[in-house]
Amino acid sequence: MIRAAVAFGATLLVLFIAIPLATLYAHLSPGRFAALITSPDALSALRISLVTTACSLALTLLLGTPLAYVLARGRFAGRDVVDAIVDLPIVVPPAVAGLALLFAFGKYGLAAPMLGPLHVQLAFTTAAVVLAQVFVGAPFYVRAARTGFASVERVYEEASATLGMGPLRTFARVTVRLAMPALAGGAVLAWARSLGEFGATIMFAGNLPGVTQTLPLAVYLGLENGDVDLAAALAVVLVTVALAIVVLARLLERRSA
Repeated sequence: MIRAAVAFGATLLVLFIAIPLATLYAHLSPGRFAALITSPDALSALRISLVTTACSLALTLLLGTPLAYVLARGRFAGRDVVDAIVDLPIVVPPAVAGLALLFAFGKYGLAAPMLGPLHVQLAFTTAAVVLAQVFVGAPFYVRAARTGFASVERVYEEASATLGMGPLRTFARVTVRLAMPALAGGAVLAWARSLGEFGATIMFAGNLPGVTQTLPLAVYLGLENGDVDLAAALAVVLVTVALAIVVLARLLERRSA
C-alpha cells in the first residue's frame, strides 16, 4: 500500500513536469516549426544568444577558475563570506539581479563616474547581456569547480613537484586535468543558465531586437505580440537544448564520481 502511494505521487509529479513540456512539441507541425525557426527574428535571437553565452562562458572560466581554486584550497579570513557572496545570485530573484546591475553599471550607477569619461555605456547594450549572464551563471561553475578542485588528492600535485614541474604546470597538467569532469559539468550548467536567463537581462539590457534580444526574450516578445507559434518554436529550441544539457551534465557527474 505504501509503495503504491509513493509510486502514484512520484508519477503525478513526473507527469506534471513532462506533459506541459511535451505540449510544446505537439503545438507545431515539423514544417511549421522549420519555417518559424529560420525566420529573421528567430535567427537574430539565436545569434545574439550564441554570441553572448560564448562570451559569458569565457569570462566565467577565466575569472571563476582561480576563484574556485582559492575557495577549495585557501584558508583565509572571510572565506565563508566570499563563498556565500558567490552563491547569492543562485537564490536572488533574477529581476533583483538585473536591478542591482543597473544600479551598479547603469548610466547613473555606481560605476558611472569611471565609465562616463571613457564614453563607455553598458546598460541596454549587448555587453549588458553578457554581464547579466555572467552574474547569474558563474556561481554554478564556481560551485562545481570548487568541488572538483577539493576532490583532487594533493599527493598527485606533490609527485608532480618532485618531478620538476612548477606550480603553474602542476596546476594546468595535473590539478585541472584531474578535476576536468567537474569543471566541464560546471561549465555546461553555467552556459545553460546563461542561455535561459530572462529576468536580469530584460532589467539591465532591455529587449532590443538584434542588440539584446536573446531567445528567452524573443519568446516573451512573441507572446506579447500575439505570435504564439513563434514563441512556441523558440521554446522548443530552448527545451531541447536544456534536455541535452541535463543529459550531458549527468554523464559528466558520473564520470566525476
